Amino acid sequence: MELIKVEILLEKYFQAETTIAEEKELRNYFSAPNVAPHLEKYKAIFGFYTQAKQQEFSQEITLKSKKNKTIWFSVAATIVLFLGIGVFFMVNKNMQIPQNELGSYDNPEIAFKETQKALALLSTNVNVGLESVMYVQEYENAKNKVFKK
Repeated sequence: MELIKVEILLEKYFQAETTIAEEKELRNYFSAPNVAPHLEKYKAIFGFYTQAKQQEFSQEITLKSKKNKTIWFSVAATIVLFLGIGVFFMVNKNMQIPQNELGSYDNPEIAFKETQKALALLSTNVNVGLESVMYVQEYENAKNKVFKK
């Protein structure tokens, strides 16, 4: 093959404009022993293709069946589902509230005291939350002192 033609094909190859036949010509040229000295650096590129064709994968591939795992997964899911339904009905049966005790009081004084208890409990929990917010505010102040904006 003429040296000028090889150089033109190389230029086309690096511009991604060659056809498969032209690439085959380049591979044949670079696999021959008489490559021009200034084109020796491209010999490794085209020599790779011939080397890659000769490689074979000789390891045996074993595929595991997913069918067995799927069956056991579905059996376990069914058991969990039935146990959940059973526990729900047993707890629901034991926790039933009689119809006459719906949380209302006939005596207004007792209702007032129970309401005060509930509000006091709510107030303590809200105060704990507010104290946490104060800690966060202190952290923000300290952070702003260190990292000035």
